[in-house]
Amino acid sequence: MDIIDRIKTTVESSPIVLFMKGTPQFPMCGFSSRTVKVLKTIGAPFVSVNVLEDPEVRANLPRYSNWPTFPQLFINGELIGGCDITLELYESGELERIIKDIHRA
Repeated sequence: MDIIDRIKTTVESSPIVLFMKGTPQFPMCGFSSRTVKVLKTIGAPFVSVNVLEDPEVRANLPRYSNWPTFPQLFINGELIGGCDITLELYESGELERIIKDIHRA
């Protein structure tokens, strides 16, 4: 399986996938840490991928998503965005609504 197919499989394997630097328990950058905190605050169950442990994913995810930075949050297979967009959605209440909607489906 090539790397783009592997990324696609990962993105589609769970309703919420966060590609981040580090792990939820030990984030390795402030942006990843803030994104994890938001997801935990609203009780969103998510799968995380540590891009620091997989150089192929780290190098190719920006090509797959057309988004240059990390973290990258995917919900239902679609890129939501990085830390700033996630925080904006959280502050507006939209992120929690999106999360609740996927659990109703």
